[in-house]
Amino acid sequence: MKDIVHSIFRHTNWKNLNSLANWVVDEGIRIQQIPAPTFAEDARASYVSEQFKSLGLSNISIDTAKNVYGFLKGSNSRIPALMILAHTDTVFSAETDLTIQRDGDIIYGAGLGDNSMGVSGMLGLAKWFYDMNLVPDSDIWFVASSCEEGLGDLKGIRAAYEQLKDEIGMVINLEGLAYGHIYHAGIAVRRLHITAKAEGGHSWLHYGRPSAVHGIMELGAQINRITPPTSPRTTYNIGMIDGGTAINAIGTQASLWLDMRSEEQTSLNKLHDQVRLIINAVQRVGLDFEVEVVGSRPAGSVSSSHPLVQGALATLSQLGLRGALETGSTDGNIPLAAGCPTVTIGITRGGNAHRLDEYIETEPVTDGMKQLITLTLATSEFQREQHEKLAGD
Repeated sequence: MKDIVHSIFRHTNWKNLNSLANWVVDEGIRIQQIPAPTFAEDARASYVSEQFKSLGLSNISIDTAKNVYGFLKGSNSRIPALMILAHTDTVFSAETDLTIQRDGDIIYGAGLGDNSMGVSGMLGLAKWFYDMNLVPDSDIWFVASSCEEGLGDLKGIRAAYEQLKDEIGMVINLEGLAYGHIYHAGIAVRRLHITAKAEGGHSWLHYGRPSAVHGIMELGAQINRITPPTSPRTTYNIGMIDGGTAINAIGTQASLWLDMRSEEQTSLNKLHDQVRLIINAVQRVGLDFEVEVVGSRPAGSVSSSHPLVQGALATLSQLGLRGALETGSTDGNIPLAAGCPTVTIGITRGGNAHRLDEYIETEPVTDGMKQLITLTLATSEFQREQHEKLAGD
């Protein structure tokens, strides 16, 4: 794969790359201006569908999960296809202020990096094929997925991969802010909504009765005493707490939302078991707990020596960067867990993801697109070579 990457860098005509990068930034802003909270990606999905059409893709559709599909036919459809993937949803509500602010090379805007630039990078790749009138070696499926964030629980890619798994040989997943990083392992994630329930009453007249609020606080305090292993890295976070009705009322209901993650499924399962034991210990007569699993993302990985990972590293090396291998929780978890080689790469750099002052840097976009184009061409060519080798054997 390294030799293929080197050859593509040497022989590809890059003269229009700067104008393409500018288009990708402008397109990222246009996408960012369309609200797309998780579970409400309809308007953004419709926009991406129209863009797919204008860029010459075929077989365009939007499924019931609000995924958008576009197809680019390769020179040999007997070769396993490549999936280019980017999620459309954001963590922000539909009422969020999406005003853009510029400061030199920096552009601020909620959801611009995560993941409007990922989606615009995918569109930029399709535009490059269209403008250059280039046919890849293998078929390419472009997929704009829904429900990647939060409680979406990867609903979109679960549906998309199930639909295309028999055609796909490899996946390149795009995140706007990950340039220079290569995610080749998906961490296991489990999310719980734990609800405490009690009879309640007046804070003075019924003092001593179990309180759902006190119960959820005690549970949270005991969870906070857990020391998870550092290897494999395992973490937890109580992200939200709610409940109670009044300052002078014994709480009848309260809940917390718990996020647990680990590099290995067995370690995550052990953490989950610890939490269950704590719940059993805190529960008593008059204080009951209900546990709902609201998220479960499978772990998966591809070896750092795999040609797809090595190709991604070689591409960054050609751009003067030493790529950093990472683990994380992305749409890539689903194909990785199914054994499909997958990497997640970025279009640019930036920061403050999931905050209103999220920002991107515009200068790295040119190299970010050069990386994406090169890795796409190299992966497609590699799959053709492997197909021909197997056919020869």
